[in-house]
Amino acid sequence: MLASEIRTGLDAAIWPATARAEPDGDVSIGGVRIAALAARYGTPLQILDEEDVRGRCRAFRDAFGDAEIAYAGKAFLCRGMASLIAEEGLSLDVCSDGELAVARAVRFPPGRVLMHGNAKTPDDLRAALGYGVGRVVADSFSEIARLAAAPDGARTRMLIRVAPGVDGGTHAALTTGTDGQKFGFPLSTGAAAEAVRRVLGQHDAGGRGRRGPELAGLHCHLGSQITALDAFEEAARRMVALLAAVRDEHGVVLPELDLGGGFGVAYRPGEAEVDPRELGERVRRAVREACALHRLPVPRLVLEPGRAIAAHAGVTAYRVVSVKRAAAGGVLVAVDGGMSDNPRPGLYGAAYTVRLAGRRGTGGDRAATVVGRHCEAGDVLVRDARLPADVRPGDLLAVPCTGAYHHSMASNYNLVRRPPVVAVRDGRARTLVRRETAEDLLARDVG
Repeated sequence: MLASEIRTGLDAAIWPATARAEPDGDVSIGGVRIAALAARYGTPLQILDEEDVRGRCRAFRDAFGDAEIAYAGKAFLCRGMASLIAEEGLSLDVCSDGELAVARAVRFPPGRVLMHGNAKTPDDLRAALGYGVGRVVADSFSEIARLAAAPDGARTRMLIRVAPGVDGGTHAALTTGTDGQKFGFPLSTGAAAEAVRRVLGQHDAGGRGRRGPELAGLHCHLGSQITALDAFEEAARRMVALLAAVRDEHGVVLPELDLGGGFGVAYRPGEAEVDPRELGERVRRAVREACALHRLPVPRLVLEPGRAIAAHAGVTAYRVVSVKRAAAGGVLVAVDGGMSDNPRPGLYGAAYTVRLAGRRGTGGDRAATVVGRHCEAGDVLVRDARLPADVRPGDLLAVPCTGAYHHSMASNYNLVRRPPVVAVRDGRARTLVRRETAEDLLARDVG
């Protein structure tokens, strides 16, 4: 057993940094008990450990030295989170005018914003250009042309998103760096090199002026939940080779290399996870060695962790609604949330762990499946769970590692209202996102 687990009573690999198991069976986060939070805010309830988020922001900054760390807002974004990220000195990666609206609402420094997306709409691009974002990551030839034609396009700095042909070994739905998927320009077909030509070709004869965006560098992203560090090293080598090819063909040394994110985290005890320090050492070494081989100056690196910053900071509390014995054996424990607040198990079989909170169980543990309230047989939150034999309606259950892709992917299926997000720190709780109301659901229904 790890020293941290002895100290907290919880597995530090999957619970937030400040989580503690209390003697009476409850769990506290940020010095606030889950039972007290559930009584105050109701359930389902998404809890965010602010100290955990800040600590992970600093871990990535420390691991990569003078590199730019851009938090991937798609993992979890609201005004409170954007403000926290800005305070920690990180940049912000947004994928829509909606995510950019959150950044604008807190006056996030525009030069530290990157606009992503494989199919940016005209509204997305107008919003990005209007706010003066630091870089737009181009994902198609049509997007390059639209930016070149935009009134403010010449003031835009651009990164070309490249599919380097590296498989991170993750779920097919989470793979984005190989040929045949929808993101970026494939390296293998020459499309990435052609994209560079088109951007650099938007200069006046003799290079005296520029009609289109400035090409600041190259970008790649291999996918999500990748734990094989050699995949990131190989991607770095291939991207540096492309930087060298750009120099050889155009005489231009691009100053930036964005290697994306996708760094895997552990959702259950014993699962593999990327350590920022080891990642930083290996990726930076791979870039330095590749640059030395190609006689290139080392570019400024950009990394885009999202899940790796937000996931472990989150815990979701549910209230048990019913307990049934399944015909095939085992127990079905139904809770007051489900696939509307956590669609990941249904989308790609994501696996979680769960524990009783608010009291101690008696009579030992038994196998259980935690299911949601929605009218879908696939609405299963946790399979192969171990819960106290006396679990009963009214009990609180806590599911750790729910800070990423839960709030951001939540829906109103069955017109269930989305839960609030509450940040905890130093014994205090504050609402980041309030619980939806029936009035919220009806506000857009104009009859």
